[in-house]
Amino acid sequence: MTTFAYNVEYQFTEEVRIRYGNLRVSRPQRPVTKVPFQGEVMQSVGFIGLGVLGSAIAGNIVKSGIALAGYDVTEAARVAAAEDGVEIVSSIRDLAERCGVIFTCLPNAPALMAVAGPEGLGAVRREGQIVVELSTLAVADKEAGRALLEAEGRHVLDCPVSGNRIMALKKGLTAFCSGEREDYEAVRELLLTFCKKEHFVGPFGNGSKTKFCGNILNLVHNTVAAEAMVLAIKSGLDPKMFHEVISGSGSSSAMFEVRGGLMADNDYGREGMNFSVPLKDSRIIAEHAASMGVPIMLYQTAVQFYHAAAAQGLGHLDAAAVCKVMERMANCEREPS
Repeated sequence: MTTFAYNVEYQFTEEVRIRYGNLRVSRPQRPVTKVPFQGEVMQSVGFIGLGVLGSAIAGNIVKSGIALAGYDVTEAARVAAAEDGVEIVSSIRDLAERCGVIFTCLPNAPALMAVAGPEGLGAVRREGQIVVELSTLAVADKEAGRALLEAEGRHVLDCPVSGNRIMALKKGLTAFCSGEREDYEAVRELLLTFCKKEHFVGPFGNGSKTKFCGNILNLVHNTVAAEAMVLAIKSGLDPKMFHEVISGSGSSSAMFEVRGGLMADNDYGREGMNFSVPLKDSRIIAEHAASMGVPIMLYQTAVQFYHAAAAQGLGHLDAAAVCKVMERMANCEREPS
């Protein structure tokens, strides 16, 4: 179990102590250093986590004309990002030393702790550097990462985004930004380089809470879109016609219009987000809902089809492939396109 040793203590929740052991850090008063002006921020931007979603976000930042330096632990991600115009650096420390603002888009809590800790950004003290955390993680985990980063003078925003890779490539994401408003204002123009909408939703952690609730809608909408599509197919309707006429109507949803197109085409290789991410998020959401004493029965029912997809060997495909699970249940599975 990893131990991060600092000179002062910070009282974490029991959940964080169980996950990370004897974590001793501080959350001092915010540094006196002023937040960089927006023009200065725009000239020195870094990105950590160039995976499925992060690479699409980074590509849009580059397309906006901003010079972006990036890092990822995997060589394939670094190579792909370099082809999109991202300047690849040799270590996270390089980003810590040179960037005024750094985005992180990470798969799990251990990755955040590694990035925030003494072997990552914590290796360099940077007063006033802004870290924008885009990942979907438990609030307690975000707080743990925040504490490590603020102990070295940084400002941290909890800013998860709603949308998948397909939407990200079209600048169709929505950001839920939480933390100090002055930090949000400093990075707002940057958010709009890859989001169609961005919102300030209050104190740190509110961004994640908003994302959890939004993810419930996302997953349920995707599952019910598949249910409707399978009924249409077995009723003898052309799936592409069905998708076209329902899109934009009162019966539609963003998930039906984006992922319903993949369902209609019976093509799930154009990955927006595979099943591993929503299944990871489902555990976080279930824990949060349980801690609030809120039943989420529709969501828990819908997520069972995601588990079924993973069990049937479809986990590497876009989550729209939940439609294939339902086709098998209805005995009307189509041949691959």
